[in-house]
Amino acid sequence: MGERSAVAEGLRAYRLIAGMWMRSTLAYRASFAMAVCGGVVVTGLDFVSILLMFSRVDVLGGYSLAEVAFLYGLSATSFGIADLAIGSAGRLGTRVRDGTLDTLLVRPAPVLAQVAADRFALRRVARITQGALVLGWALVASDVAWTPVKVLMVPGMLVCGGLIFSAVFVVGAAFQFVAQDASEVQNAFTYGGQTLLQYPPTVFGKELVRGVTFMLPLAFVNWVPAAYVLGRPYPLGGVPEWAAFAPPLVALVCCAAAGLAWRTGLRSYRSTGS
Repeated sequence: MGERSAVAEGLRAYRLIAGMWMRSTLAYRASFAMAVCGGVVVTGLDFVSILLMFSRVDVLGGYSLAEVAFLYGLSATSFGIADLAIGSAGRLGTRVRDGTLDTLLVRPAPVLAQVAADRFALRRVARITQGALVLGWALVASDVAWTPVKVLMVPGMLVCGGLIFSAVFVVGAAFQFVAQDASEVQNAFTYGGQTLLQYPPTVFGKELVRGVTFMLPLAFVNWVPAAYVLGRPYPLGGVPEWAAFAPPLVALVCCAAAGLAWRTGLRSYRSTGS
């Protein structure tokens, strides 16, 4: 009962803080619209690089352009959801160093909710928009034998992928309680992981694929379930077909681990100068 109350309190605090920043952003609607349009163009350059690759080749790692676009759209949209919701947690190291985290500790609201909603950047919806546009095209262009199960898996992958990326953001933030200046390390697993997942697993070495499947399970954002949707075998032995339906369980485990890491990091905090 107490746990549920804490979660409800955290969500309420997050909603109030994020809503404040959203109202501030939307007070300048023209500026917001230009920022979103510019963001769509800038993030779209990632996909332009893929298009340039396919101007020279017909397949990449055995995947067609539409299939790579499917992976790209899933990865970009899932990451965009997490980045919008909790990407501000990446600045925790700065708060630890300058002591402003102490002001959050004395407020009657969960610290994680405050950190995640701080300076809520609604302009990050640009990444979601751009990824969704590519995903929409891929769904139409891909030669997939669609079934009700596969159709339902697409929104499921987006939700679970967003949760997995969010968990990585939280773990990275928790690590900054100790390292204080580890934002680049966090970015290597968040932004770097998102870039990695844009490409087929078949273009990477098996050790790397094994690492992001069994150690840091980013592969469950899109690689593993997408292999089932596209009708392709996963390039690792020992990964059963039912693993394509495991993203909800993986997301749950990742969120639980992230919660534990956050509580451990917060308890270890001894204020600035300690």
